[in-house]
Amino acid sequence: MKNWYSICALNDGAEISIYDEIGTYGVSAKTFLAGIGKLPDKAPLILRLNSPGGSVFDAVAIYNALQRHAGKVTVSIDGIAASAASYIAMAGDEIIMPENASLMIHDPSGMVMGTAADMRAMAEALDKIGASLLRGYAAKSGKAEKDIAELMAKETWLDAAEALEMGFADTMSEPVKIAASFDVSRFQNTPPEIVEAVKAADEPVVVLTEPEPNPDPAAKPNPDPDPAAIRCEAMTYAKTVADLCHLADQPHMAAGFLNSETSLEDIRKALIDARAAEKGAKRALADVGLDGEEAALDIRDLRSLLDFIRLVCRTAMQTAVRMITTGVMLALLAGVAIKMKIFGGGP
Repeated sequence: MKNWYSICALNDGAEISIYDEIGTYGVSAKTFLAGIGKLPDKAPLILRLNSPGGSVFDAVAIYNALQRHAGKVTVSIDGIAASAASYIAMAGDEIIMPENASLMIHDPSGMVMGTAADMRAMAEALDKIGASLLRGYAAKSGKAEKDIAELMAKETWLDAAEALEMGFADTMSEPVKIAASFDVSRFQNTPPEIVEAVKAADEPVVVLTEPEPNPDPAAKPNPDPDPAAIRCEAMTYAKTVADLCHLADQPHMAAGFLNSETSLEDIRKALIDARAAEKGAKRALADVGLDGEEAALDIRDLRSLLDFIRLVCRTAMQTAVRMITTGVMLALLAGVAIKMKIFGGGP
């Protein structure tokens, strides 16, 4: 199956390649993070990037996972790191850019179909994502968030020298031949020389994959799963879910997602729907004057009253059932007594 990344084990650490659009081919960040989670905690990682970006939600999850990794993360931008890919690059302890490589940062974008509430929910989600991206770029470069926001707003492309000067890269290396199978002309301000360089690439991107070991005839056909790998994958998934819920300001939903093992794609949709519903409820309350602090107290009192009424109703129902049961029992006992009186022949 085609993939947008590969993870190759090295003698010391691992090499990760992202040479395509992040989140494509039906492969989400969940499988990527599971692969990262199987590596030793302090293993040094080499991350090679040549990507036009992709799913910003997946990029945030990958960035957070790399930030949590205890070992050194070295990022090499082998051609282009645009959009979400440039954010992932910021997780590197050292970022290396060949002289002819490019880095692009911009505001996140998204598409949604639905009601006005759906549109507002997507806008809010993009605002939150944008704030996270801004903080990541600012943390790496040391520049003020206001300056970063201006660069993102106008879609800024940087070559290696410019990225080095602005703090987005640490080292500039010898130029490389750019090879890419993706379209960068879709962006607003792509430099013409980059578009031409991508078009002129006559070699497909070679994505390294882990070599498959030779089958061992003595091996079991269905080996038992590795408990440590399963536990590591579960922990990685849980961290990703928690990050997404926190980002959407819906941390209370994480437990339900984890219990049902919801896919990351379904989680994103559910979080967007939840934000839309929350906004709709707030607007409805505002329409009837229930959006202030006093209104919140009134609603709390109303809930307490409703709980009390339910308790009273439940208690009354239980009491009625007991009375009916007692009446039936007394009637049965009276009937038995009458029968004994009639047929027993007593005085």
